Amino acid sequence: MKKLSWQDFEDIGLSLLEAHPDVDPLQVRFTDLREWVLALPDFEDDPMKSNEGKLEAIQMAWFEEWKDIQN
Repeated sequence: MKKLSWQDFEDIGLSLLEAHPDVDPLQVRFTDLREWVLALPDFEDDPMKSNEGKLEAIQMAWFEEWKDIQN
């Protein structure tokens, strides 16, 4: 399986959707989001490379996937 990095916004979004299917991504604080990304089994990037822009992109990718299953 592919190892994830901070640049893999869509793949991380899908993994977060699988891990937290009942959570509205827009209600997750960036501090929690960062911890949830780091906890993903396939994530192997440097924790210090995260920033607000990357977390926002991950959150939006997750939100787009989450929206699709709400209908």
